[in-house]
Amino acid sequence: MELFLIVVAAVLMLLGIIGSFLPVLPGPITSWFGFLLLYFSPLIEVSKKFLIITLIIAIIIWVLDYFIPAMGTIKFGGSRAGMIGTTIGLLVGLFSPIPGGIIIGPFLGALFGEMLNKADSKTALKAAFGSFLGFLTSTFIKFVVAVIYLGMFISILWENKSIFYNG
Repeated sequence: MELFLIVVAAVLMLLGIIGSFLPVLPGPITSWFGFLLLYFSPLIEVSKKFLIITLIIAIIIWVLDYFIPAMGTIKFGGSRAGMIGTTIGLLVGLFSPIPGGIIIGPFLGALFGEMLNKADSKTALKAAFGSFLGFLTSTFIKFVVAVIYLGMFISILWENKSIFYNG
């Protein structure tokens, strides 16, 4: 049973890294569930304090993931229409069959949102670029946290490596 929990936890860690790039999976939160599974393993010691701290970090990153692209749009001169366009573009890009839709969607959404808001093309393009930078920043932050969680996971397993030996 312990080996099963460890394998599923490792899969969740890897899915967390993949989820950093795919908004369908909340990257760091998915990775955190790997820690939770380790906590339920009777042979591996994971403290409640560790679980709580890593969960809080994962939730903060998850919440920021929704605000950072919009903040990038505003920082580069976008309006509320650009922020809404970014969000709609993110959702459309997520479900579109085109490659790179998740990257192109927020950019085009901000661009169209600003154009509908009667912004000139230079302002609209600048806001769309801000949205794109915000998306990349958010993705990078999620990826870094998920990789750190994977490193912590490996460290926990390394500290408890004696459970893998028979005798």
